Amino acid sequence: MTTSLTREQGLELLRQMLRIRRFEERAAELYQSGKIHGFLHLYIGEEAVAAGSIPALTNDDAIVATYREHGHALVRGTPMKSLMAELYGKATGCARGRGGSMHFFDATRRFYGGLAIVAGGLPVATGLALADKLQQQVRVTACYFGDGAVAEGEFHESLNLAALWKLPVLFICENNLYAMGTALARHQSQPDIAAKAKAYALAAETVDGMDVLAVEMATRRAVEFVRQGNGPYFLECRTYRFRAHSMYDAELYRSKDEVSAWKQRDPIATFEQNLRNANLLRDSDLERLDATIAAEIEEAVTFAETSPWEPVEDLTHDVSTNVRRQL
Repeated sequence: MTTSLTREQGLELLRQMLRIRRFEERAAELYQSGKIHGFLHLYIGEEAVAAGSIPALTNDDAIVATYREHGHALVRGTPMKSLMAELYGKATGCARGRGGSMHFFDATRRFYGGLAIVAGGLPVATGLALADKLQQQVRVTACYFGDGAVAEGEFHESLNLAALWKLPVLFICENNLYAMGTALARHQSQPDIAAKAKAYALAAETVDGMDVLAVEMATRRAVEFVRQGNGPYFLECRTYRFRAHSMYDAELYRSKDEVSAWKQRDPIATFEQNLRNANLLRDSDLERLDATIAAEIEEAVTFAETSPWEPVEDLTHDVSTNVRRQL
């Protein structure tokens, strides 16, 4: 615990992590009751990465995320009502109900996905950063992805081009040790992901992704490096998801003992205890946070359930086809 942390800052970090955790827990309940359909990939256990890193960005900076992006959208500021409605597939959702869990999107906040293709966000983020550089915009694009993405060609192509062209992009690898059900050491001959970034001449470091303050401090250093025109930066956040890869995952690839051991490092419980030890958190604070978040979630669920479906006649809007004429 850093001595410079204020009570206000500590409570805000805790609030954001709790919002993510409670939103995800409720989403799982709604999925199991048949209210939410499709795929659902939960971020439970990884909250410190989004909560710690996104506040280091400005509103002008861009964010590109993966299909496990609920927490990122919440911290970025997209209203919970809009996100819950998207999970329900309603017209009031952030993607008008067309994207669902894996495709949250909010252009007004420069939140460009929610992308379902593994490593698909890396070239998108590289392109956004290139556009900013060509337009001489002093902005940073933060690109989130998992350890499974390092096996894809887009990872290597994007890092190479970003380094060659000194693009203002911050690559943030949320290394939760498993690419779906495959352990990192089983699909990478070099499991040190930061070392891969250094091979492309990127400034890179590894940080404890279960420590929200460590993530925040590392991200602020990285953002400042990128914003000063020094080129891309790479952060590997070593974290762990407490739930299965998705709601369809039987989770046969890791032991219960392993999961239990990682839960002893729960980023929320650990940070809460650190705040108490520093006399920055009272019981009344936690009660207030829990009550406020619970009310926000219930309001979001009510909004989603009472929101309209997209009219059938609108389903072909924004859909294009390439018709080739027969000569």
